[in-house]
Amino acid sequence: MKVFAVMKLGIISCAPRCYSTRRLVAAAKDRGYKVSVVNTLKCAIDLQRGKPDLYYRGKPLADFDAMIPRIGASITYFGTAVVRQLEQMNVFVANSSAGIANSRDKLRSLQILSRHHIGMPKTTFVRDRGDVIPAIERIGGAPVIIKLLEGTQGVGVILADTIKIAEAIIETLQTAKQNVLVQSFVSESKGRDVRAFVVGDRVIGAMRRVAQGDEFRSNVHRGGVVETVELDDDFRETAIRAAQIMGLRVAGVDMLEGQHGPQVMEVNSSPGLEGIERATQKDIAGAIIEYCAAHVDFPEMDIRQRLTVSRGYGVCELVVPEGSQFVGMTITDAAFTDRDINVLTLYRGNTVIPNPKYSRKMEAGDRLLCFGKQEAMKEMVPTKTRKKRAPKVKTLEQSSIDEASTHSPSH
Repeated sequence: MKVFAVMKLGIISCAPRCYSTRRLVAAAKDRGYKVSVVNTLKCAIDLQRGKPDLYYRGKPLADFDAMIPRIGASITYFGTAVVRQLEQMNVFVANSSAGIANSRDKLRSLQILSRHHIGMPKTTFVRDRGDVIPAIERIGGAPVIIKLLEGTQGVGVILADTIKIAEAIIETLQTAKQNVLVQSFVSESKGRDVRAFVVGDRVIGAMRRVAQGDEFRSNVHRGGVVETVELDDDFRETAIRAAQIMGLRVAGVDMLEGQHGPQVMEVNSSPGLEGIERATQKDIAGAIIEYCAAHVDFPEMDIRQRLTVSRGYGVCELVVPEGSQFVGMTITDAAFTDRDINVLTLYRGNTVIPNPKYSRKMEAGDRLLCFGKQEAMKEMVPTKTRKKRAPKVKTLEQSSIDEASTHSPSH
């Protein structure tokens, strides 16, 4: 017989009757937890010195051990503000406010993932009409996929067969004040994509979505058919890394099956449960609930936020360039500890090494995430680099001010 601690759980949602919310409520009740649905738009954020507070329907929000945010795309700004307030009140939230905000902006999310060597379709973002054709040619030419930055569920995703059609569509959308991404068309995916459902550091279920008829979009809301799929290690690792890089503990990672492995299209912070549960016949809602319960017992914290409030201390990433004196040295030999610097994580290519042994030798290209005295960490950077980074403030001539004022529009 299982014995569950009594956890008080909240689900932040404007849609209490939708499948995902109802399943989360049912899964929590099945495990003996107290659960309430909190309507995002009925919250009020109060701020005063030392006491961030949250009101719900005009009364102080009851104490919750954990919250699961289900923030709709149309209320991202207010929804993330509510989640941020809960974070300030030390309530565990299944997805961070920063993670939700990152995932909602398609361009920002791809920029973040690109830096971490995550596979993705070639993508370009331009504003000037004259840059459109050169940009499309750089990503391999037509056909291309044109996406609205704020689109969801396949809305605002257009396939353009020729560069001329693409140019006309982009011009029309930009005239309507819409920001658009242009991506190469991964033809080998053949109207199919894979969604991996990540909870914590595991893929707990995956499905393949297949477009029907002439439709190239495989979204279930566009009539796509779902089937369960077993992912190989490459797809699983890519999905988990993408979710973690975005700052999400619960995420649906959408990937194309490209010739060179997984191509991440999107990381969804409020993935629907109906499609994945029907396809896999797995209790995905229950896994989310149990993940929250585990973290209430053993809470996580935002280490960067907590550590950087110590005066003179901070978190920094140090890079070991080619030809550095540290190449071939162990972390001990480099005297990090003597300088009051702790190495938290070592990044080597696509490999992440948490809490590396101090006997480990450093290689060119290694990136070290460190916590310690900021001055000591600055001293680890070569003198020439430090001099280049140091700002030099020069005296501004009055003539420069007068010239800028003459040519500037009204203030």
